[in-house]
Amino acid sequence: MGTLHLTLASASPRRRDLIARLGLTPDAVTPADIDETPLKAELPRDYALRMGREKALAVDAPGFVLAGDTVVAAGRRILPKTETEDEARRCLKLLSGRRHVVLSSVVLRAPDGTLRERLNENIVRFKGLSHEEIAAYLASGEWRGKAGGYAIQGAAEGLIQWIRGSHSGVMGLPLYETRILLKSAGFAIA
Repeated sequence: MGTLHLTLASASPRRRDLIARLGLTPDAVTPADIDETPLKAELPRDYALRMGREKALAVDAPGFVLAGDTVVAAGRRILPKTETEDEARRCLKLLSGRRHVVLSSVVLRAPDGTLRERLNENIVRFKGLSHEEIAAYLASGEWRGKAGGYAIQGAAEGLIQWIRGSHSGVMGLPLYETRILLKSAGFAIA
């Protein structure tokens, strides 16, 4: 099929690290600049897929564009990518001692503009968090810019009782689904 050009539409170093686990290095990394505000009454699944699609379509690049989005939801409520400590504290208090859903979309835009997409759904349960545990996690700074105010690949992993689903999906790029999309497009993946 010849050489396939791949652009990763993400500023996330985690997504670059995850795609490397598949033995791939993107030819370019071009973050998508889109409005990530949920629509009124938009459900978390719909939002995750819409964000993945919009990111894939927003990047002007040759060849294939790989995009994704990770959404943390408590019921129908979409939690923010936390920018302030107060936001992160509110998220952690809400998630303390309960299950929540982490949805990760992955979208591959082909050179002809067609989209292939997958949605990965995970259930995560935090232990009941004490004020001291929340304060210690906030002091780490890992929450900054993270959906739901935490990063599973850091100290928060020690606060999670269990997950049902894909660890890489909770991190931000579900590798199984990504592998399927890339292989179906002709990328050589072992």
